[in-house]
Amino acid sequence: DAMAPAPRLHLSSSVSARSRPHGRPLRCVSSASSPSDGPLLLRAAAGLPTERSPVWLMRQAGRYMAEFREYSNKYPFRQRSETPEIAIELSLQPYRAFKPDGVIFFSDILTPLPSMGIEFDVIKGKGPQISNPVNCIHCVEALTPIDDPASSTPFIQPILSTLRAEIDDETTLCGFIGTPWTLAAYSVEGSADRHLVKTKAMMHKEDGRKVLHALLSHYADNLVAYCIHQIDSGAQVLQLFDSWAHHLSPAQFREFSLPYAERVMAGVRAAKPDVPIIFHANGGAGKEEILFSSDLTSDVVGLDWNMNPAECRSRAGQSRVLQGNVDPMVLFGDEDTIRSEVKSCIDALTNDDGRHHILNVGHGVVQKTPEENVGLFIETCKQHVRAMA
Repeated sequence: DAMAPAPRLHLSSSVSARSRPHGRPLRCVSSASSPSDGPLLLRAAAGLPTERSPVWLMRQAGRYMAEFREYSNKYPFRQRSETPEIAIELSLQPYRAFKPDGVIFFSDILTPLPSMGIEFDVIKGKGPQISNPVNCIHCVEALTPIDDPASSTPFIQPILSTLRAEIDDETTLCGFIGTPWTLAAYSVEGSADRHLVKTKAMMHKEDGRKVLHALLSHYADNLVAYCIHQIDSGAQVLQLFDSWAHHLSPAQFREFSLPYAERVMAGVRAAKPDVPIIFHANGGAGKEEILFSSDLTSDVVGLDWNMNPAECRSRAGQSRVLQGNVDPMVLFGDEDTIRSEVKSCIDALTNDDGRHHILNVGHGVVQKTPEENVGLFIETCKQHVRAMA
């Protein structure tokens, strides 16, 4: 039955005698045979030995693919993301074409918002539009809890469980959410705004800060159930996208993003301690001191393309798992450049043992990226093992 959850690799939560500098225990993998039988990306995210850097791409299911556009030109976004048959197909297109080590399901960071009483749509050419933006404490008080994500987002389970059954045992299924900060900013603005005028105005007024913190608290507490539902449906790794972290100074990030992302991660970890969590901040440059400290407890730190890879590895230490961070615009380059950039990134971000790295782009794949260059990016990673001194 393709709709039934596939067998899951078990990552035991036993604490090693050694622990990570950022406060998470090193994991042990147990399976029917040996630890090396686990999917490569899952092992890497859990901080376990890997033979090479696994690879996947943010927005790998996207409009750069001709077969994706056959659907995006015909169906509106929410119909595509909330119809299991379509979302499954779109998720599998890059898997069939390029065989990345991870498959991320086709959805959106805003998908859980209607479960909490905030309606949205994605308008072609305009992006996300929220019909009832949050602008006062009464709006926050009117929000609903995510009590039963299986009912409020009934499409998630068939999408993820089918994908888990469709991909092979060497590939990892990735779930994801937007961080409370990013969702709150969208909810206040009502759409994507380059200056976040409404949200920033709220941040700099006493009454507004109370509203914003109340909204962030509601999202942090309720996103946990949505994450757990993804995991129960088949997701093996979870990524938190802080897509609008670049709007925050380091001090603002500490106040409005980090504590609420941590609240989500703590809630997920309490229920699902074996599932590795990736935290990706778009706008991490300038926030390295926070991202590589014990204040951020994710298993993996995602790096945006503005961050210097060698400096990130130096500051993160040998035990931290890092993800990234090739500039997605490199994929518009020639073959030699793409191969060189991939190899340089791997060499800079792997630790001294050639491990603790997941290759990705430092932001999502851009529309009109040549499909063959995405394939080259993945192929080069699979062929490249860092030469050890």
